[in-house]
Amino acid sequence: MLKDAPPEEIAAAVQIIARSEALFAPAVTRAVIEEFARNPPTPIPTPPPAVEELTPREREVLDLLARGLSNPEICERLVISEATAKTYVARILQKLDLRDRVQAVIYAYETGLVAPGTPR
Repeated sequence: MLKDAPPEEIAAAVQIIARSEALFAPAVTRAVIEEFARNPPTPIPTPPPAVEELTPREREVLDLLARGLSNPEICERLVISEATAKTYVARILQKLDLRDRVQAVIYAYETGLVAPGTPR
């Protein structure tokens, strides 16, 4: 969370953390993506084998996640519930052995699943 976040966002963040979920302010996530996109690594020509474990829908969610979309934005784009989006994100993290959304973003760019500068 950013220190200038409104009190209601901070209260919501405390509840999220109390549920042992990860939390990144959208501005922080976007800043990480922008910084990473400025200095892209050389993409790996073929995706790692772990990516093959993802379903087509999970790949779609990973793509949106890597482009900085929040769960509500993913829900709107894919016409799914927030619980379904959270389930997809959790499965992606588990299948790819990643800790959080930021690692998923980095993984997607480093493996060439997402290219910098492509539209959301």
